[in-house]
Amino acid sequence: MPAGYSFRPRLWALALAAAACAGGIALGVWQAGRAEEKRKTEARIERISVRGEFLPERTVLLDNKLRRGRAGYEVVTPLRLAGAQQMHVLVNRGWIAAGATRDELPEIRTPPGETKVEGIVREHLPRVLQAGPAQRGKVRQNLAVEDFAAETGLALLPFVIEQHSPAEDGLLREWPRAAPGPEKNEMYSLQWYSLAALAVVLLIVLSFRKK
Repeated sequence: MPAGYSFRPRLWALALAAAACAGGIALGVWQAGRAEEKRKTEARIERISVRGEFLPERTVLLDNKLRRGRAGYEVVTPLRLAGAQQMHVLVNRGWIAAGATRDELPEIRTPPGETKVEGIVREHLPRVLQAGPAQRGKVRQNLAVEDFAAETGLALLPFVIEQHSPAEDGLLREWPRAAPGPEKNEMYSLQWYSLAALAVVLLIVLSFRKK
């Protein structure tokens, strides 16, 4: 303790520091918990690898998908699974830019023959708010597995594969994350813990007064 000074914290300073410290610790613990939840969610992502043959005539383009500031489509094509009795699965293959006009659809290259597809399992394709009944045709806003199975008569597995493996099709496979990863919550947690520590340090420093 410095000579000529004594440690005499004021009551209001003690109360304020205690509140700031408690709040910072509580919020830090909460953000740390959120980070742990996100790590567990990422660990539960199911990865999949299948082989089969694409059905290019059944390709559907999901409209109004943005990548790098450009409008385009996500390309969804059924894959007939190798070794299965007429079983299929929808594959979200990637993104392609839109043409100069809405009437000019991009040309989709599809790998011929048996193809290996690796990716992650999704419960459904990206959904947007849509007024009216389900759409038909090559370009759509939404595509539900069960509706497409009823429409086409294909036996579809009740999930979608988001393709991550490379292919010579010219499609961009930069998939947007549904939510920020755990790193952001870890950063917030550290900030709140730092606030709690700062409150204690300020209380100590400002509580030294001349005798």
